[in-house]
Amino acid sequence: MGIEDFGGGLNPQSDVLVVTTNDVPGFRVTRVIGEVFGLTVRSRHLGSQIGAGLKSMIGGELKGLTKTLVETRNQAMERLIEQARARGANAVLMFRFDVTEALDGAAEVCAYGTAVVIEQQQQ
Repeated sequence: MGIEDFGGGLNPQSDVLVVTTNDVPGFRVTRVIGEVFGLTVRSRHLGSQIGAGLKSMIGGELKGLTKTLVETRNQAMERLIEQARARGANAVLMFRFDVTEALDGAAEVCAYGTAVVIEQQQQ
């Protein structure tokens, strides 16, 4: 597995900019739409739970679980972008993730931020 299997983030061709900052240099917010979020809950399959249990006895990274969490975060982020787009936003500011245990062996991942409309400032 390469590093690309464990990374996440925005598709560079996306029409909705997602940033963790309060603003975007060179742009101004023309409209605040409000909070948007994307949510997903995933459980591990039996094979990964057994493998994780064995690996946890000897130590080391649980690569299968890491990859599953990256996929889950990416799905939550895509849902956030879809919601922002549907509400007329072209950007999401103050983007964050929240991860909690929903059930035994299941993780709830919520991607959230503030949907806005931004436009490039004239120089």
